[in-house]
Amino acid sequence: MKKVVINIFLILIAYIIFFLQSNFFSWFNIAGIKPNLFIIYILFIGLFGNRVIGVTYGIIIGAVLDIIFNEKVGANLIGLSIIGVIATIFNKNFSKDSRITIMFMVLGSTVLFEIVSYFINYILFSINFEIFSFIKILVIEVIYNMLITIIIYPLIQKFGYYIENEYKENKILTRYF
Repeated sequence: MKKVVINIFLILIAYIIFFLQSNFFSWFNIAGIKPNLFIIYILFIGLFGNRVIGVTYGIIIGAVLDIIFNEKVGANLIGLSIIGVIATIFNKNFSKDSRITIMFMVLGSTVLFEIVSYFINYILFSINFEIFSFIKILVIEVIYNMLITIIIYPLIQKFGYYIENEYKENKILTRYF
């Protein structure tokens, strides 16, 4: 029952992030570039949940974003599902308590997502490869995502540990008996 409530909250948070990203940050952009809050969202779901929930939310949210904003499905779907997998790898190898570690995770996830997204858009839409505009977009989005992560990390951390307690139950006794 608790997992159902957690998933309802996660879906509500996804709606809130969608409206923040599409409406609020269209007014507060830097050089026409908005942050990608879904990268941060899927990263934290994968960090505090498990691999299945991180990849599932990455696939669902990526597909919805592709259907709403793009003509062809693929770039957000693949990018966010990769972020879900990478988040579980980060969870096994790094601490979630250090803000500096979280900042590097957001940096790496944003860079990876943008490279994958740009590459897929280059293949599917055959857009021109403009390295300077890509680097400008990448740098501004990384800085924007890192600043937002610094601001909202305490809230995410409290809710994340609650998710972690539900999805990563220690069943040590069942292994031996």
